[in-house]
Amino acid sequence: MTNEGLILYKLMILYMLDRVDFPLTGSQISQFILDKGYTSYFNLQIALNELVDNDFIKPTSERNHSLFEITEQGKEAVELFEFKISDAIKMDILNYLKEQKIELRNESAISSDYYPSNNEYIAQCSIKERNQTLLEIKLTVPTQEQAIHICDSWREKSEEIYQYLITSVWQDS
Repeated sequence: MTNEGLILYKLMILYMLDRVDFPLTGSQISQFILDKGYTSYFNLQIALNELVDNDFIKPTSERNHSLFEITEQGKEAVELFEFKISDAIKMDILNYLKEQKIELRNESAISSDYYPSNNEYIAQCSIKERNQTLLEIKLTVPTQEQAIHICDSWREKSEEIYQYLITSVWQDS
């Protein structure tokens, strides 16, 4: 891989993150870049790691995946060097984000994780919209298996639970 190639992959990642108002998972970034055949998984990981190391993107970890957000330094870099990304690649990125926007946002907006606490486990589940927390629930359970099950179920049941809570609170008013 040439240095120019690595710079292009980094700029593509920054461009993607700059065009959304929510974090993207590593797999969402990978899906686009690898499916379009722009580079290999190995080269993509090098680009992501260097962007993190140089504070152009900020990673957060959630269960089995990483989320990435562009930093102010990353925004400045993409503004200065966006011209190095061809119009065709920009169009591919914008089309992907447009076609997948709801799915991408939902995947980033609904999160769950668990952690041990005093011989029990806490399952922490949340729904966010535009970096604002709409709902956050922490459930204490006796086993790790139960915490994992809650976290795994949250994605498919979160909307139903949110609607139930809102309806129940409004009915009691």
